[in-house]
Amino acid sequence: MHILKLTQIGNSVGVILPKEVLASLKLEKGQSVFLTETPDGYVVTPYDPALEEQMMAGRDFMREFRDTFHVLAK
Repeated sequence: MHILKLTQIGNSVGVILPKEVLASLKLEKGQSVFLTETPDGYVVTPYDPALEEQMMAGRDFMREFRDTFHVLAK
């Protein structure tokens, strides 16, 4: 667990992530992170939750029409 302090950044307030956290999340300066509210609190992640939903929908579609894609591939 890391305790983070809020700091003034211009007219905003931000959190400085320790170097170890950035390495663990495979993040570098300038990249985006996503803050998602969950029943247990908030989660900070480098992965876009909306993209995950789209990927799952695509996988479901591919699974549903698997036979059709096999026929079309011939």
